Amino acid sequence: MSAAVLALLRTILLGILVLFLLPLASHALWWAMRGNGAGDGSAADWSSAGLLPAPRSATGAMVRVYAARVGRWRGIFAHHTWIVVKAAGAPRYTRYDVVGWGRPVRTDGWAADGRWFGNAPEPVLALDGPAAEVAIPAINAAVESYPHRAPGSYQAWPGPNSNTFAAHVLAHIPDSGVTLPPTALGKDWAPLGSFAGITPSRTGLRLSLAGYAGLTLGWVEGIEINLLGTVAGLDLRRPALKLPGWGRIGVPA
Repeated sequence: MSAAVLALLRTILLGILVLFLLPLASHALWWAMRGNGAGDGSAADWSSAGLLPAPRSATGAMVRVYAARVGRWRGIFAHHTWIVVKAAGAPRYTRYDVVGWGRPVRTDGWAADGRWFGNAPEPVLALDGPAAEVAIPAINAAVESYPHRAPGSYQAWPGPNSNTFAAHVLAHIPDSGVTLPPTALGKDWAPLGSFAGITPSRTGLRLSLAGYAGLTLGWVEGIEINLLGTVAGLDLRRPALKLPGWGRIGVPA
């Protein structure tokens, strides 16, 4: 093996160590020190985090996309994401998730702004009034058109999973201008044969090897390198680092 090839391999291994393994290891230590590795779903708090007003007091249309860390050790590197809509004058919120048991697509399985395995959600997208009114029909249509809705089609890793679903819906929201967090494991999944495509924001290009590896270049998504579902990269629009485990660190999105 030539010296040039050896040097290239060393550079690749060093890049994997610095960009992926060290952030994951440090976040795993931080996660364990906070006591997040214990407990299970039956003991977790699934109640409302109080992020949304009472439905009847919010008369205008609303759209929310939320992300929350998943349970136990999986929270080291992954978020679960879901969609919430409320038409103008509607008496309640409607929540859409994809889960790994039974029929994957669920409606109103939990509180609209509920905690996930006890972890409070964070907003990814918030639309109100006319912008939400425009988005809601597109969201409902995207939920109905999600192709991986048959029992048994869900795969926690590398996908299709809950984040594959949220990315599918987000791609149908006109000019949302947001992307899922880099810790939304499965957001970059694509079936074998769909090697290249437009990013969900339609501002760039995504290359994906069935979610096991990939590269995303886009104005909204920034630069993202996907390795085994974890993501490292840069947000150029709102400067930030994207690190496995830690997620996005920099100017608030």
